[in-house]
Amino acid sequence: MSTAVKPAVGEKLVLELTAWGRLGEAMADHDGRDVFVFGGIPGERVVAEVVDIRRRRLAALVVEVLEPSQHRVESPCPYFGDCTGCQWLHIDYGHQLDTKREKVVDALQRVGQFTDPPVAAVIPSHRQLNYRNHARFTVRDGGVLGFVNRASRRFVDIDRCMIMHGSINDCLGQLQGKCWETTQLSVRAGQQTGDVLVQPKLFNPDISIPTGQKSYADSVAGKAFQVSSPSFFQVNVEQAAQAVEVVRRGLRLTRDDVLLDAYTGVGAFAILLAPHVKKVVAVEESSAAVADCRVNADGVPNLKFVLGRTEDVLGALEVTPDAVVLDPPRAGCQPRALESLLQLAPSRVAYVSCDAETMARDLKPLCESVYTLKQVVPLDMFPQTHHVECVAFLEHPLESLPLVLASASPRRRRLLAGLGLSFQVMPTDVVEDSRAGESPEEMTARLSQAKAKAAAKRVDEGYVLAADSTVVLNGESLGKPADNDDARRMLRLLRGAGHRVTTGVTVIDVASGRSLTDAMTSDITLRDFSDEELEAYVLSGAPLDKAGGYGVQDHALRPAESWDGCYSNIVGLPLCLAEQMLAKLGCDTTYWKTTPAPGECGSICPNNGGGRP
Repeated sequence: MSTAVKPAVGEKLVLELTAWGRLGEAMADHDGRDVFVFGGIPGERVVAEVVDIRRRRLAALVVEVLEPSQHRVESPCPYFGDCTGCQWLHIDYGHQLDTKREKVVDALQRVGQFTDPPVAAVIPSHRQLNYRNHARFTVRDGGVLGFVNRASRRFVDIDRCMIMHGSINDCLGQLQGKCWETTQLSVRAGQQTGDVLVQPKLFNPDISIPTGQKSYADSVAGKAFQVSSPSFFQVNVEQAAQAVEVVRRGLRLTRDDVLLDAYTGVGAFAILLAPHVKKVVAVEESSAAVADCRVNADGVPNLKFVLGRTEDVLGALEVTPDAVVLDPPRAGCQPRALESLLQLAPSRVAYVSCDAETMARDLKPLCESVYTLKQVVPLDMFPQTHHVECVAFLEHPLESLPLVLASASPRRRRLLAGLGLSFQVMPTDVVEDSRAGESPEEMTARLSQAKAKAAAKRVDEGYVLAADSTVVLNGESLGKPADNDDARRMLRLLRGAGHRVTTGVTVIDVASGRSLTDAMTSDITLRDFSDEELEAYVLSGAPLDKAGGYGVQDHALRPAESWDGCYSNIVGLPLCLAEQMLAKLGCDTTYWKTTPAPGECGSICPNNGGGRP
């Protein structure tokens, strides 16, 4: 047994941060005790002050950074550290997204026992601040509003919260110091509607705004929703619209489908997906939410409501749905609901969750029994925090889309995965050589055709998609660097220079033997990054599997100054061209015809007008 003296609250410790904790803190070890360090980043060496002591663990707050992470930024919030509501305001946004994906992968592997789970890149939030439409305040003596530190339990009174949008902060300014009648206060506000709900009702005559409203109106994808005080509603409505679109694409909904929306709440999924299917059955156990949903669904003729628990309703449905949306609370589904789903056996399931561990727990028995986990698409519904929303797509084996991606490229895999598309990855060993007198378009088309043919020999049916990319500077094709010195040469040539990226694409219908081959070219200019940035990028190993030695999407280097044409073509696979070619050969990709996942492809259009990072 350790004889080390237990630290005291207020004591400062020098710590090496090694990993992420479950609630977004960095982890360290001190004399055999776990230390959960708020404001740290794994890999850093810090001085942290102990704020709470438990039997086998400590909670601490960073007070000095001795060796900072490259991902550390200055927090813009004056309450950061005193308030623990936002755990990651000190981390650059790109690294937040990467870390959230890693947390989802870890949960699926550790809890769900999935090997190499198919997790796409996290869909970023357009707003990283001022996105939240719901605030829950603690009220202390004198009617002061604020938040309570999770570790120290200290109360922090605030004047403004940076993740709340303007209407909530306006309410806060008018309520601060006047709410002595209650100990808890909830403020909800519609960013597009301007509507506000403050609960509970307050009678202080000094309060100049209405309180005690029973409901308010918010908006998702241009559709207004009534939300009663007890009803759940997403706190980031822009990302909620993205989630609906991800579900629509991933479930491949058609006008002949019957869709079951379980845990429907006020009806966002049911109502916004209703125009794309024959019928929606919406299941919800909260009578207040169902009342909201009936109001919200006015004028939606193909929607039927069922009041009841999902675990009770699934086993008694009069119709078998083609597709199911499960959007349970953070605690996940009841075991009986999962058992009923297995008995119902819909062909396609989308599981929506704000907790990766309960999602992994629930997916495990479904996939051990019959379903296949085809894709998990994370969305950043909660920037600056460790939380992440996920949509997991399950399919019955008979429903898998017979598509093979003949490439080992993680970028091409993520591009397809970001669309919610089911596919099998099958790399080939085709030598990526060039021939004298061959144009970049001819070379990439030839190599994509060779890759597709090599993969097609290994399958009996379905469609094979292959691609090959090259970077072209002053007529010279730059493939993948041979080594670090070659990567340095290429990056020195390309920085500050305009050049072209050409991708050849081939699609083969294995059953008929028909094939199509084409190529697309986009223009790009790299920024004039420093020698230090170049060297750090080369030593990271990132350039070696990329044509020209760089990836336009790389967060570490952020190489692009501007581009013109299809962004996904520059990444490595023009989604627009691939979709057209698959459709010509009879592969049903109608669900692609919307904007793909942000951060992967700026538009499905082959000429999206260009852009800047």
